[in-house]
Amino acid sequence: MKRIVILISGRGSNMQAIVQQCAERRWPAKVVAVISNRPDAKGLAYARERGIETAVVDHKAYGTREAFDAALAAVVDACEPDLVVLAGFMRILGTAFVQRYEGRLLNIHPSLLPAFPGLHTHRRALDAGCKLVGATVHFVTPELDHGPIVLQSAVPVLPGDDEDALASRVLATEHVIYPLAVRWFVEDRLAIEHGIVRQLDGASQVLM
Repeated sequence: MKRIVILISGRGSNMQAIVQQCAERRWPAKVVAVISNRPDAKGLAYARERGIETAVVDHKAYGTREAFDAALAAVVDACEPDLVVLAGFMRILGTAFVQRYEGRLLNIHPSLLPAFPGLHTHRRALDAGCKLVGATVHFVTPELDHGPIVLQSAVPVLPGDDEDALASRVLATEHVIYPLAVRWFVEDRLAIEHGIVRQLDGASQVLM
């Protein structure tokens, strides 16, 4: 039984999707903790209501990123995770933290990486005239919003789209691909070969 720890900063909609899928589809895994860097994160209440352990490591209490990362790692390690999932966790994690969980740290980003890493992805995609956008689940590396790609969704840009409309449609696909990627991990159906993620069953790694 794999142990999953999820890190959030807000309502944690992707966290909720993972928790629901894990329970409903009886993965060989359990979400053992939800941790936030914000005491007011709404997703903490959702986790508590479902009997999941929660913790807060408030980044404002630490003078440096390194001190925060060390405190966060101590809380994560106490949960003995097989997988750490970033689900709307709005802090940049340092190299030492990322390397500590190498190969078992996943993130989702609302663009078709390597395009548009960082913030304001939907605005930048619209400004660039993109006809297709989406989301990417990837293993985390020290370089921001990079790392071996597990699964991507493709979302067409429609006439009249603004940031909010586009973000809403992309988020709906995130709630599909992130639980699927996590399930593949806990079922040992992924392999990283020369920096490329392969789905061992041959399943498509693109949601159209």
